[in-house]
Amino acid sequence: MTDWVTISSLATAGTTVILAAATLKSVRSASRAAAAAERAVLVGLRPVLLNSRLTDRDEKIFWADDHWAVVSGGRGYAEIVDGNIYFAISIRNAGAGLAVLQGWTVSAERRGPEDQHTAPQDYRRMVRDLYIPAHDIGYWHAAIRDPADPMYEPIAAAVKERQVFTVEVLYSDHEGGQSSICRFVLRPRDKEGNLADWIAGVGRHWNLDRPDPRTTEYA
Repeated sequence: MTDWVTISSLATAGTTVILAAATLKSVRSASRAAAAAERAVLVGLRPVLLNSRLTDRDEKIFWADDHWAVVSGGRGYAEIVDGNIYFAISIRNAGAGLAVLQGWTVSAERRGPEDQHTAPQDYRRMVRDLYIPAHDIGYWHAAIRDPADPMYEPIAAAVKERQVFTVEVLYSDHEGGQSSICRFVLRPRDKEGNLADWIAGVGRHWNLDRPDPRTTEYA
């Protein structure tokens, strides 16, 4: 005798399993679509900082103590005036989002590709909010004024002796997300003429909000 109750129960259970599988697939598809949409939004907000081009416009830069300098495209600036060390770099934002400079650090040597960046918590905070528009240029600037500062003596020696040195800049998008680090290397342009004029170039970039692509293994 046919057990219609059992057959009905099995059919209901099977239908439930099929619906559950379809629902799970739909949820996963929706999650992937949402993640892709979020990524697209973030890409639209992401700044990418580089050294500016040699043909880019000059930037007139003022420090809080009324010191000022003009930095040409593709250039950096380093000078000791009245015992204060002043730095600046002409920067281009090649990304689609507004860049906000958050912090910096400097090293009295050329740091190579094998050297990891400074820990973000050890960066010096920017005194001023500096914004660099998308697809436009701006600048980074800072100063060391205290001779007791651990950075003062080695950096002063590098500037006086016209040695290559390294600057790292920590920045984010305008909402404070997508934190990144770019490492600039400053080389003396020549041994004569304008001794405050340096050539700036980017050596490395790090994204702090997602895995480093350099750790990916490729076949």
